[in-house]
Amino acid sequence: MKLFAIFGDPVHHSRSPLMHNHVFKTLSFKGCYTRVHLKDGTKLKETFLSLGLSGANITVPHKEAAFEACDEIRGFAKKVGVVNTIIKEDGKLIGYNTDADGFIFSIKAFKDIKKVLVIGAGGTAKALSTRFIEEKMDVTILNRSQTRLLSFKKDGFKTQTWEHASIEPYDLIVNTTSAGLEDDNYPAPIEILRPLLQHASYSADAIYGKMTPFLKLSAELDLVSKDGADMLLGQGVLANDYFTQQQYKLEEIERVMRESFYF
Repeated sequence: MKLFAIFGDPVHHSRSPLMHNHVFKTLSFKGCYTRVHLKDGTKLKETFLSLGLSGANITVPHKEAAFEACDEIRGFAKKVGVVNTIIKEDGKLIGYNTDADGFIFSIKAFKDIKKVLVIGAGGTAKALSTRFIEEKMDVTILNRSQTRLLSFKKDGFKTQTWEHASIEPYDLIVNTTSAGLEDDNYPAPIEILRPLLQHASYSADAIYGKMTPFLKLSAELDLVSKDGADMLLGQGVLANDYFTQQQYKLEEIERVMRESFYF
């Protein structure tokens, strides 16, 4: 029996155990998936090893710490410096990122996305914004403070702080912060957020399972929006493919994992 887990702070809300355990059970894979509440990201590697895990998912705020914890980085994670999936392979921790492709999967119903505003400057923002650039989109990063924006500026992104935010039309506005997950906060001041959403075509929140203030405001403004459930499904399918060592077709994993969202 292989053991897998999700690390985060908070982590009690995570649907990942339900998703992955349903796939394991349905496809007769000998695996079990649980949650690990981790406050200190620097303890990720030793905790992973002490629990005898075969793999893990990483959620906020430890995705950049997960990058540092790995012995080897592969694929898109190497480009963005952010890891959300770890596999133990020949005694080494191998890091991947499935967030970005999961998000692209989640917004495939949105049409003609050319200009995107990403709110937040953490690991999820880095992964998504880099993937948006690969899709030839025009990306701006909006964050409370300048400090977290420095790495984005260095990589050539347009950046804005709340203090100097400009109100202009965007095809898509994405909240990548944890605002609204455990509280009733907006990801940016309402006097900035409302006019931005009024001029947008679509909005999306990385948070799932809750009607966040960001999504409520989007609804009030009759804006077509999505929570993070489809992104969660998309990244989960790709992570599960790593966990099960490519034993199953992605379409099969997606079909079974989607069932878990009706429980």
